[in-house]
Amino acid sequence: MLDIKITHADHLKPHPDPDTLVFGKTFTDHMFLMDYHTGQGWHDPRVVPYAPLPFELSCMVFHYAQEIFEGMKAYRTPDGKVQLFRPYENAKRMASSCLRMCIPEIPEDDFVQAVKAVVEADRAWVPNKVGTSLYIRPFIIATDNGLGVHASHSYLFAVICCPVGAYYPEGIDPVKIYVEDEDVRAVKGGTGFTKCGGNYAASIRAGERAEGQGFSQVLWLDGVHRKYIEEVGSMNVMFKIGGTVVTPELSGSVLPGITRKSCLELIRSWGIPVEERRISVQELFDAAQAGTLEEAWGTGTAAVVSPIGLLAWEDRKVEVSGGGIGALTQKLYDTLTGIQWGTQPDPYGWTLPIE
Repeated sequence: MLDIKITHADHLKPHPDPDTLVFGKTFTDHMFLMDYHTGQGWHDPRVVPYAPLPFELSCMVFHYAQEIFEGMKAYRTPDGKVQLFRPYENAKRMASSCLRMCIPEIPEDDFVQAVKAVVEADRAWVPNKVGTSLYIRPFIIATDNGLGVHASHSYLFAVICCPVGAYYPEGIDPVKIYVEDEDVRAVKGGTGFTKCGGNYAASIRAGERAEGQGFSQVLWLDGVHRKYIEEVGSMNVMFKIGGTVVTPELSGSVLPGITRKSCLELIRSWGIPVEERRISVQELFDAAQAGTLEEAWGTGTAAVVSPIGLLAWEDRKVEVSGGGIGALTQKLYDTLTGIQWGTQPDPYGWTLPIE
């Protein structure tokens, strides 16, 4: 167990209007920090006032991108309590990212304790308006100063938080997706299964192209054959085809999403067949043409479930669920958000209260 030193901020910032929250722009009063040095391990865990940190321009993270992050949320329940959603899954995924990026792992219990400590310090920042939440960003960066391609000998683990508004303030709106067949996001053997910044940097160009053509996100294809579906934007993706839910398998280039895992567990508990396998874009559009593509949706922390209303590939466009929200997509959204915000029971033990 970490011995966390807590230093409270002398001057507390005013809380933003919950009706006008913008993602990632307003940060809470405190942050969690912990250092690592070779031979000493992780040490000096602390909650301190949120503030800039000094780094030299030779800091290795700026040059060799040895860094990873997580994304999770804290939710306020109708009775005013605050809870996390499956934080140990985030801890496990961060440990997996650490191994791939040659970063020292943080024990799962320590990760969760760190998150709980900073959320507890800024409990008042967790908004209570329906659909709002406190976004939590744990991350690790290499902090050695000097140039040279090798693993750093020092690291910083930090956790920062920001209140965020409802992802669908006007109600769930199905998105339009464009199949990207030029750029690739990741390849097997690379870093696609980790949450590292390089994966997201590599996706920006295609996202800008898609947005310029009136689409919300891109649907990524595999980097070898350029025909098998992997992810949609920064989310995992699922399809209901002929009564069966099909989603790309975790083959090393797809992020093992926690919302993805939760959706699959719910779907199986409801007795709906599930297949985790390779699915080609040709198979998907053939199913649409045959009328067996019933629903499509993305899954992720930010949106939870994002219905797909239109798919475009080359010169073909297909409407999904009549451009609306399918019944299963809606049920998944309602169930997951109900558990997260405490308006539905949690029979799976997925939530963790902040005491």
